[in-house]
Amino acid sequence: MKTSLPLWPLALVAGVLPAVASLCAWALATHAGLVPACNPFIDGCVSISRAARHELPNLLFRALVLPAATLQALVWLAQAQALSALGGAAVQRSARALAVIGVAAGIALVLYGSFLGTEGQAYRWLRRYGTLVYFGGTCVAMLLVGRALQRLHADARLHLPRAHERVLLVLLALIVALGLGNALTGLWAGAALQDRIENATEWWGSLGLTLAFVTLASLWRRIGLRIEFSVGASDVG
Repeated sequence: MKTSLPLWPLALVAGVLPAVASLCAWALATHAGLVPACNPFIDGCVSISRAARHELPNLLFRALVLPAATLQALVWLAQAQALSALGGAAVQRSARALAVIGVAAGIALVLYGSFLGTEGQAYRWLRRYGTLVYFGGTCVAMLLVGRALQRLHADARLHLPRAHERVLLVLLALIVALGLGNALTGLWAGAALQDRIENATEWWGSLGLTLAFVTLASLWRRIGLRIEFSVGASDVG
Protein backbone atom coordinates (compact mmCIF):
# COMPACT_ATOMS: atom_id res chain seq x y z
CA MET A 1 0.00 0.00 0.00
CA LYS A 2 1.35 3.41 -0.98
CA THR A 3 0.80 6.55 1.03
CA SER A 4 2.24 10.07 1.06
CA LEU A 5 2.82 12.96 3.41
CA PRO A 6 3.23 16.68 2.69
CA LEU A 7 6.79 17.96 2.99
CA TRP A 8 6.09 21.61 3.76
CA PRO A 9 6.02 21.05 7.58
CA LEU A 10 9.63 19.81 7.32
CA ALA A 11 10.81 23.10 5.81
CA LEU A 12 8.72 25.12 8.25
CA VAL A 13 10.03 23.39 11.39
CA ALA A 14 13.61 23.39 10.06
CA GLY A 15 13.47 27.16 9.60
CA VAL A 16 11.59 28.11 12.75
CA LEU A 17 13.50 25.97 15.28
CA PRO A 18 16.76 28.00 15.17
CA ALA A 19 14.79 31.23 15.62
CA VAL A 20 12.93 29.80 18.60
CA ALA A 21 16.23 28.55 20.04
CA SER A 22 17.91 31.95 19.69
CA LEU A 23 15.02 33.96 21.11
CA CYS A 24 14.43 31.59 24.04
CA ALA A 25 18.15 31.51 24.86
CA TRP A 26 18.29 35.32 24.77
CA ALA A 27 15.19 35.63 27.00
CA LEU A 28 16.55 33.15 29.53
CA ALA A 29 20.01 34.73 29.54
CA THR A 30 18.49 38.19 30.02
CA HIS A 31 16.29 36.98 32.87
CA ALA A 32 19.29 35.33 34.56
CA GLY A 33 21.42 38.44 34.19
CA LEU A 34 23.93 36.70 31.93
CA VAL A 35 23.54 39.33 29.20
CA PRO A 36 22.35 42.96 29.30
CA ALA A 37 18.65 43.63 28.94
CA CYS A 38 18.24 45.25 25.53
CA ASN A 39 16.90 44.72 22.03
CA PRO A 40 19.65 42.83 20.13
CA PHE A 41 18.11 43.64 16.75
CA ILE A 42 18.46 47.39 17.36
CA ASP A 43 21.15 47.82 20.02
CA GLY A 44 23.45 44.99 18.91
CA CYS A 45 24.32 44.53 22.57
CA VAL A 46 24.70 40.75 22.44
CA SER A 47 25.32 38.12 19.80
CA ILE A 48 23.34 34.92 19.46
CA SER A 49 26.46 33.03 20.52
CA ARG A 50 26.89 35.02 23.72
CA ALA A 51 23.21 34.77 24.63
CA ALA A 52 23.34 30.97 24.30
CA ARG A 53 26.81 30.36 25.69
CA HIS A 54 26.21 29.42 29.34
CA GLU A 55 23.98 27.46 31.70
CA LEU A 56 20.32 26.76 30.81
CA PRO A 57 20.27 28.96 27.67
CA ASN A 58 23.12 26.88 26.28
CA LEU A 59 21.37 23.59 26.99
CA LEU A 60 18.12 24.77 25.43
CA PHE A 61 19.86 26.23 22.40
CA ARG A 62 21.71 23.01 21.68
CA ALA A 63 18.58 20.91 22.22
CA LEU A 64 16.76 22.86 19.50
CA VAL A 65 19.53 23.80 17.06
CA LEU A 66 21.13 20.39 16.64
CA PRO A 67 17.89 18.71 15.43
CA ALA A 68 17.20 21.81 13.31
CA ALA A 69 20.56 21.38 11.56
CA THR A 70 19.62 17.82 10.59
CA LEU A 71 16.18 18.93 9.40
CA GLN A 72 17.67 21.70 7.28
CA ALA A 73 20.05 19.24 5.63
CA LEU A 74 17.04 17.02 4.89
CA VAL A 75 15.21 20.01 3.39
CA TRP A 76 18.00 20.56 0.90
CA LEU A 77 18.22 16.87 0.04
CA ALA A 78 14.46 16.71 -0.52
CA GLN A 79 14.52 19.87 -2.62
CA ALA A 80 17.44 18.54 -4.65
CA GLN A 81 15.57 15.30 -5.32
CA ALA A 82 12.46 17.19 -6.42
CA LEU A 83 14.46 19.43 -8.75
CA SER A 84 16.28 16.45 -10.28
CA ALA A 85 12.96 14.77 -11.04
CA LEU A 86 11.56 17.85 -12.79
CA GLY A 87 14.45 19.53 -14.56
CA GLY A 88 16.86 19.05 -17.41
CA ALA A 89 20.64 18.85 -17.31
CA ALA A 90 21.18 22.39 -15.99
CA VAL A 91 18.64 21.99 -13.19
CA GLN A 92 20.06 18.59 -12.27
CA ARG A 93 23.53 20.11 -11.95
CA SER A 94 22.09 22.75 -9.64
CA ALA A 95 20.34 20.00 -7.67
CA ARG A 96 23.60 18.11 -7.14
CA ALA A 97 25.34 21.28 -5.99
CA LEU A 98 22.39 22.06 -3.73
CA ALA A 99 22.64 18.68 -2.01
CA VAL A 100 26.37 19.09 -1.31
CA ILE A 101 26.18 22.72 -0.16
CA GLY A 102 23.03 22.17 1.89
CA VAL A 103 24.49 19.22 3.77
CA ALA A 104 27.72 21.17 4.37
CA ALA A 105 25.69 24.04 5.84
CA GLY A 106 23.86 21.62 8.11
CA ILE A 107 27.14 20.09 9.30
CA ALA A 108 28.52 23.58 10.00
CA LEU A 109 25.48 24.34 12.16
CA VAL A 110 25.96 21.05 14.04
CA LEU A 111 29.60 21.91 14.77
CA TYR A 112 28.70 25.43 15.84
CA GLY A 113 25.95 24.23 18.19
CA SER A 114 28.03 21.36 19.57
CA PHE A 115 30.99 23.52 20.55
CA LEU A 116 29.04 26.58 21.68
CA GLY A 117 30.02 27.43 25.22
CA THR A 118 33.55 26.05 25.05
CA GLU A 119 36.50 28.37 25.44
CA GLY A 120 39.78 28.88 23.66
CA GLN A 121 41.08 29.36 20.14
CA ALA A 122 39.28 26.30 18.80
CA TYR A 123 35.92 27.69 19.88
CA ARG A 124 36.62 31.08 18.31
CA TRP A 125 37.64 29.36 15.08
CA LEU A 126 34.51 27.19 15.07
CA ARG A 127 32.26 30.16 15.80
CA ARG A 128 33.77 32.28 13.05
CA TYR A 129 33.98 29.69 10.30
CA GLY A 130 30.98 27.67 11.43
CA THR A 131 28.72 30.69 11.16
CA LEU A 132 30.38 31.71 7.89
CA VAL A 133 29.83 28.30 6.29
CA TYR A 134 26.30 28.02 7.68
CA PHE A 135 25.09 31.47 6.68
CA GLY A 136 26.99 31.49 3.39
CA GLY A 137 26.09 27.91 2.49
CA THR A 138 22.41 28.36 3.32
CA CYS A 139 22.26 31.58 1.32
CA VAL A 140 23.92 29.89 -1.69
CA ALA A 141 21.51 26.96 -1.34
CA MET A 142 18.57 29.36 -1.46
CA LEU A 143 20.04 31.05 -4.54
CA LEU A 144 20.43 27.68 -6.26
CA VAL A 145 16.82 26.80 -5.46
CA GLY A 146 15.58 30.15 -6.74
CA ARG A 147 17.51 29.89 -9.99
CA ALA A 148 16.43 26.30 -10.58
CA LEU A 149 12.79 27.18 -9.95
CA GLN A 150 13.03 30.08 -12.40
CA ARG A 151 14.35 27.71 -15.07
CA LEU A 152 11.57 25.24 -14.44
CA HIS A 153 9.03 28.05 -14.64
CA ALA A 154 10.52 29.30 -17.91
CA ASP A 155 10.39 25.76 -19.37
CA ALA A 156 6.73 25.42 -18.27
CA ARG A 157 7.64 22.43 -16.08
CA LEU A 158 6.49 24.16 -12.89
CA HIS A 159 4.30 27.15 -12.09
CA LEU A 160 6.24 29.41 -9.74
CA PRO A 161 3.95 31.87 -7.92
CA ARG A 162 5.23 35.38 -8.49
CA ALA A 163 4.85 36.36 -4.85
CA HIS A 164 7.09 33.53 -3.62
CA GLU A 165 9.75 34.36 -6.20
CA ARG A 166 9.81 38.02 -5.20
CA VAL A 167 9.90 37.32 -1.46
CA LEU A 168 12.79 34.89 -1.83
CA LEU A 169 14.75 37.35 -3.96
CA VAL A 170 14.16 40.21 -1.51
CA LEU A 171 15.16 38.11 1.49
CA LEU A 172 18.31 36.83 -0.17
CA ALA A 173 19.26 40.32 -1.34
CA LEU A 174 18.87 41.61 2.22
CA ILE A 175 20.97 38.77 3.64
CA VAL A 176 23.74 39.41 1.10
CA ALA A 177 23.58 43.15 1.82
CA LEU A 178 23.88 42.47 5.56
CA GLY A 179 26.92 40.29 4.97
CA LEU A 180 28.63 42.87 2.78
CA GLY A 181 27.80 45.68 5.19
CA ASN A 182 29.16 43.65 8.07
CA ALA A 183 32.40 42.99 6.18
CA LEU A 184 32.85 46.66 5.30
CA THR A 185 32.32 48.01 8.82
CA GLY A 186 35.90 47.17 9.70
CA LEU A 187 37.07 49.81 7.23
CA TRP A 188 35.54 52.72 9.13
CA ALA A 189 34.02 51.65 12.46
CA GLY A 190 35.82 51.40 15.77
CA ALA A 191 36.07 48.11 17.62
CA ALA A 192 33.08 48.73 19.90
CA LEU A 193 30.80 49.90 17.09
CA GLN A 194 31.95 47.10 14.81
CA ASP A 195 31.09 44.54 17.49
CA ARG A 196 27.59 45.98 17.87
CA ILE A 197 27.04 45.98 14.12
CA GLU A 198 28.22 42.38 13.84
CA ASN A 199 25.86 41.34 16.63
CA ALA A 200 22.87 43.11 15.07
CA THR A 201 23.53 41.74 11.58
CA GLU A 202 23.78 38.22 13.04
CA TRP A 203 20.26 38.57 14.46
CA TRP A 204 18.83 40.12 11.29
CA GLY A 205 20.58 37.57 9.08
CA SER A 206 19.16 34.72 11.16
CA LEU A 207 15.70 36.25 10.86
CA GLY A 208 16.14 36.53 7.09
CA LEU A 209 17.05 32.85 6.79
CA THR A 210 14.10 31.87 8.96
CA LEU A 211 11.72 33.81 6.72
CA ALA A 212 13.34 32.24 3.65
CA PHE A 213 12.61 28.75 5.00
CA VAL A 214 9.05 29.81 5.84
CA THR A 215 8.65 31.06 2.26
CA LEU A 216 10.05 27.78 0.92
CA ALA A 217 7.58 25.86 3.11
CA SER A 218 4.74 27.98 1.72
CA LEU A 219 5.93 27.24 -1.80
CA TRP A 220 6.09 23.51 -1.12
CA ARG A 221 2.56 23.65 0.25
CA ARG A 222 1.37 25.59 -2.81
CA ILE A 223 2.83 23.16 -5.34
CA GLY A 224 1.87 20.09 -3.28
CA LEU A 225 5.32 18.63 -2.72
CA ARG A 226 4.93 15.29 -0.93
CA ILE A 227 6.96 12.24 0.01
CA GLU A 228 5.65 8.85 -1.03
CA PHE A 229 6.44 5.56 0.66
CA SER A 230 5.11 2.03 0.64
CA VAL A 231 3.71 0.18 3.63
CA GLY A 232 3.69 -3.61 3.46
CA ALA A 233 0.73 -5.68 4.56
CA SER A 234 2.74 -7.06 7.49
CA ASP A 235 3.44 -3.50 8.68
CA VAL A 236 -0.22 -2.59 8.98
CA GLY A 237 -1.64 -5.90 10.07
